[in-house]
Amino acid sequence: MTRTRLDVLVHELRSPVAALLAISEVYADADYSTRLRLVELACTAGASLERLLTDVTEATLRLTRLDLGRIALDACETATLGGSSIVVAPETDTALTVLGDATRLRQALDNLIGNAIGHSPAGATVTVTATRRGGSCLVSVIDEGEGVLPEDLERIFEPGVRATSARSGTGLGLAVVREIAREHGGEVEVESRPDWGATFRLVLPAASVAS
Repeated sequence: MTRTRLDVLVHELRSPVAALLAISEVYADADYSTRLRLVELACTAGASLERLLTDVTEATLRLTRLDLGRIALDACETATLGGSSIVVAPETDTALTVLGDATRLRQALDNLIGNAIGHSPAGATVTVTATRRGGSCLVSVIDEGEGVLPEDLERIFEPGVRATSARSGTGLGLAVVREIAREHGGEVEVESRPDWGATFRLVLPAASVAS
């Protein structure tokens, strides 16, 4: 395994590990129904860990029809367990059917949400929405951070490139998101300007009725 691949693996293990730690911290004081939900979230994090550790050499897709909006809501719910302020926009659609790999798409959304949290000031809110646009399904993640310079809007998706040195990071998360999006026939978009935050969108083709 090359050094680059090892760096990516270490980076991607952080989200499911953080999720399991957050779940363990709140589990003891949770009521019965909440505990059932926490177990579901823990199982998802465990599946992500297993997939990352066994699929290191080659990123393969396990495609099924799935609800992208539901995956986005699960990612938001897990992020809030760690104390982050995540708002799911009212127009969020939980019936966005795509042909995709649930674990890989969750990986991409965890990275987008984690990136937004990391670039937002303390006490700020990250907003997530899932909608349709023509024949595409979109998940938008909006932060209240420092924004991205115009000349960096494309570079930030390159492995190892970071738009700022003010915060810690490896510069790998957005590169992974783009890779996953393109493997699904989609793309990741960004809109930003300095001091106005940033909006990142995971854009995937909607599944046809016959697929």
